[in-house]
Amino acid sequence: MPIEIKLGDRIASVKILNQNENLIEVMVDDKTYNIDLMHNDEGTFSIIESNRSHNISLVPSQKPKTYTAFTLHNTYDLEVIDAEARYIRNRGAGAIAQSEKQITAPMPGKIVKVLVKEGDEVKQGQTAVILSAMKMESEYKVAIDGVVKAVNVSDGDTVESNQVLIEID
Repeated sequence: MPIEIKLGDRIASVKILNQNENLIEVMVDDKTYNIDLMHNDEGTFSIIESNRSHNISLVPSQKPKTYTAFTLHNTYDLEVIDAEARYIRNRGAGAIAQSEKQITAPMPGKIVKVLVKEGDEVKQGQTAVILSAMKMESEYKVAIDGVVKAVNVSDGDTVESNQVLIEID
């Protein structure tokens, strides 16, 4: 499963295709790279790609999965956005994803229970759906008072990351 790496304003999709010890075939967005990756000491990495050597030091920041990367000439702030990070971010935001008029799945999972139906009047903070992901059940709540416009899932459905589950008017 790919992860996303946010580097400044850029978000890159990164997927490891193959690994044999320190030799790694990785896809970044739609381009494949063959790299030799060595972890030298705490937080320092040596990367050889196309006969070019790069040394990078990663220093963790106070927020989980965020780092400052130091290269010879530049410094970058980066964030690893994997399924766990999306889940934590959405839980920390009151389990409300993307927009106030939609409840979306922060990661792949299975619908345990849909608690609303089309046409229902709902109040801010009301639980609308329960999703099981990463061996945990989470309640997803309505962000605004309104009427349920669409319920796009049923109990037992398998959902993908960012799939719209419920829409509110």
